[in-house]
Amino acid sequence: MTKALLIIDVQEAMFSYPGMSLYDGEQVMDRIVSLLGKARSAGAPVVYIQHTEDEEYTKGLPTWEISSRITPQEGEIIVEKPTWDAFHRTVLHEELQRQGITELVICGMQTEFCVDTTCRRAYSMGYSNTLVQDANSTFDNGNWSGEEIVRHHNGLLGGRFAKLRHADEITFP
Repeated sequence: MTKALLIIDVQEAMFSYPGMSLYDGEQVMDRIVSLLGKARSAGAPVVYIQHTEDEEYTKGLPTWEISSRITPQEGEIIVEKPTWDAFHRTVLHEELQRQGITELVICGMQTEFCVDTTCRRAYSMGYSNTLVQDANSTFDNGNWSGEEIVRHHNGLLGGRFAKLRHADEITFP
């Protein structure tokens, strides 16, 4: 079984909305940086998912870029996606299959959109998923706080579509 780190939509746009901030944003980023360091040290594949559409996610805009805190290195895979599902209309499945990856460690943004949708789709496609429960985040939405959304979706996804683990529990072979 080959395990890869899947980093979803950790792009500059997530940190540039006026008057909005991600729930536990700095600590979530610290955990993602730590996960990336562990994966790189172990030689585990790293796959970045990069949302690409209009407005802040227009290809080439500074807000479209992957966060400068986790700049991809040569050989790491970047998959652009046009929808909330990292597998839909992308080369993600083909890339994972090509490398023999069967297990995904999933982190990133936004919990209730791209993280949730990708976890469910990956499960349906036969991947063994671990959702890093303290390394995904989102914004308050007017009905729920970002914290409530993260807790709710971790609860929905955990034990069904993914194993839940804290970032400090994650290891790469």
